[in-house]
Amino acid sequence: MDYIPTIDLSPLRDATHPDRDQTVQQIMEACTEIGFLSITGTGIPQATVDEVREMARAIFAVEEASKWQQAITRENYRGFIPMGFFTPNDGSGKADKYEGYKLHHEVDADAAIRENCGLYGPNIWPVEVPGSRDVILTYWTMLDDVADLLLAALETGLGLSERQLRDAFQDPMTNMTLLHYPPQAPDEGGYGIHPHKDTDALTIIAPDPVGGLEVQTRTGDWITPDCPPGGFVVNIGDMLELWSGGRLKSTPHRVVNRSGRERYSFPYFAVPRHDVVVEPLLPALPGFDRPAVHCGHWSAEIWRTNWPDETATGATPELGTLTD
Repeated sequence: MDYIPTIDLSPLRDATHPDRDQTVQQIMEACTEIGFLSITGTGIPQATVDEVREMARAIFAVEEASKWQQAITRENYRGFIPMGFFTPNDGSGKADKYEGYKLHHEVDADAAIRENCGLYGPNIWPVEVPGSRDVILTYWTMLDDVADLLLAALETGLGLSERQLRDAFQDPMTNMTLLHYPPQAPDEGGYGIHPHKDTDALTIIAPDPVGGLEVQTRTGDWITPDCPPGGFVVNIGDMLELWSGGRLKSTPHRVVNRSGRERYSFPYFAVPRHDVVVEPLLPALPGFDRPAVHCGHWSAEIWRTNWPDETATGATPELGTLTD
């Protein structure tokens, strides 16, 4: 498949809908062939997406000194991510051209689950944008519903038992990154975000109208998702690829912003609960050989190795790695 299909999810909401089986088949074809799909029929109003985008603009307009006061730390991967903080692990030394704001599944400071995994906790919400918490968490809840719908379809398509995937997302480690990409000059090298695969289960994003997202096909070409207005782009991450024994494809993608305009996006990364061990639920396809991944350990390693002076060790899960 050398294109990204658009699929209407509406039939999935009714178990008796005559097009439900066909919709599941379409989702499976996209996820096994290219690992990306555009979706409509989510029930998320465009006005909600627009409001979140305006909140992102306001958050990144906060003064630099205040951003640093609310920045991520080694102990707490929540808050502002400075421009150029991340450098791809390919030895190039070329930092990605974006700034971010990291959010995680919102958990109260005194929640019982924090006794089992200290990675859970409340987010840092920018005091300069007081409405951001309610707007973003309302949107987040809507995306939880869409993710649940997609996971149910994948359970059916893979022949798994009902809720075999979805039950792993009770008290999830799902997270979201607000992203701001300044425009790159036409002759400027590097990337907004370098080519990579997502390490989560699945990602949902409302594409910015300025464009910039590019997806690699199996032949090595780079294509742009053709997502209709009001739609979303979904991609399979390494965890669902592992769960499916290699059937669902986690596909490299990148961002290049040569639109001449500021680009804002806010991908939602669905990640299972901290104590879930991700391993093939079906016999692995020939040649697919990946070790099991403990989600809590994986998340801790992501936090640690994202810091510029930290490196992966033999105990670091191999997720998101691009191979030649």
